[in-house]
Amino acid sequence: MKQTRWLMGMPITVEIVDASADAGAFDAVYAYFAYVDQTFSPFKETSEVSRVNRGELALADACADMQIILELAEQTRQETNGYFDVWHNGTFNPSGIVKGWAIDEAASRLYEQGFQNFYVDAGGDVQVYGHNAQGQAWRVGICNPFDLGQIVKTVTLVDRGIATSGSYMRGTHIYDPRGGEALDEIVSISVIGPDVLEADRFATAAFAMGRDGIYFIESLPGFEAYMIDRSGRATMTTHFHEYVSGRLNTPEFAGQAGRITR
Repeated sequence: MKQTRWLMGMPITVEIVDASADAGAFDAVYAYFAYVDQTFSPFKETSEVSRVNRGELALADACADMQIILELAEQTRQETNGYFDVWHNGTFNPSGIVKGWAIDEAASRLYEQGFQNFYVDAGGDVQVYGHNAQGQAWRVGICNPFDLGQIVKTVTLVDRGIATSGSYMRGTHIYDPRGGEALDEIVSISVIGPDVLEADRFATAAFAMGRDGIYFIESLPGFEAYMIDRSGRATMTTHFHEYVSGRLNTPEFAGQAGRITR
C-alpha cells in the first residue's frame, strides 16, 4: 500500500510493503505529521514556534517534543562548530532539524507496530526499512537540481536515511549562522546516514559550510554525501559510490531531491 498526502508544505509519501498494512496505519502516520506541523511550523500563527517568536511562550514552557528538538539543535550546533543554529536574526526557526526528526519518528512508529519493509519520504528526505516489493533494497532517485524531472543518480539503501539541503526548491533559506550571510556557493548536498534524522541535521550544517561541507561529511564515520555547486560541478565523499547503482548515473554530475524509483 502506498499513499501521498500534502502536509507541512510538501508531499509526504508512505509505502508499506508488509501484507498487514491497512488504512489505519497510514492515517496514524499522517496524523502525526499534522501534529508536527501544528506544533513547529513557523508559518502557522497558533504553532508553538510562532508563539515563542511573538514572546507569548517561553521555550522552557514549550511541549516535551520542543525540548527534544532544542536538545538536538544544541547538540548539532556543538558538533558542527556553530554551523547549525535554530536562531537567525533573533528569530527562532527549528525547521532545519524538525523535518528529519519527524520522518524518523514516523518511521520508528511504523517499525514499532511490526512493519519491517517500508519507506517514509517527506519532500525528498527519505527513511527506508527493509526491502521493496521485489525483495530488493530500496532505490532512491536523486534528481538534477537544474531539471527536477531528470533522475541522474540512483542510490540503494536498506535501513538508512538520506536527506538533502539546497536552494533549488525553496530559494535561499539557509544562512551562515556565524556571519548571517546568504549562501550561494553550492546548490545542494545530499547526505546518507544511519537514519534520516542524522542525515538531515548534518546536511543542513554542511550546506551552511559551503564548499567545505563535503569535507565535513567526509570526516563523519558512517556518513556519505554528494554535493553539487552552482556551476554544476559535483563532488562526492570517498565511499558514496558504493551506494550508487543502475544506469541512470553519470560520474560527473548528479542532482538532488530524492524520490523512490522502480
